[in-house]
Amino acid sequence: MPAIDDFHQALSRLPTGYSQGGYEGNRWGVTVERSSDGRRVKLYGEALGGNDHVSFNLYRVSGEARLKPCEMPASKVIAFVAGFVPDATS
Repeated sequence: MPAIDDFHQALSRLPTGYSQGGYEGNRWGVTVERSSDGRRVKLYGEALGGNDHVSFNLYRVSGEARLKPCEMPASKVIAFVAGFVPDATS
């Protein structure tokens, strides 16, 4: 499993809003929302043409990041963010 530092770096590189890309050989649609104060990040991803999804909220409270996966293990969320590759934009 990727380290939590890798997760945070990968999350910071994901574009805000909707994007498509690849994860483990499948196409995914991902929406990332960031609060204006930078204290909350919300991600929802869905396999295109499949039935898998990933969803979480990340809260930054008192300098500490708190990952709150939505009804799935944190390991799934961390692996997805570290491995998701958004399509190149032109």
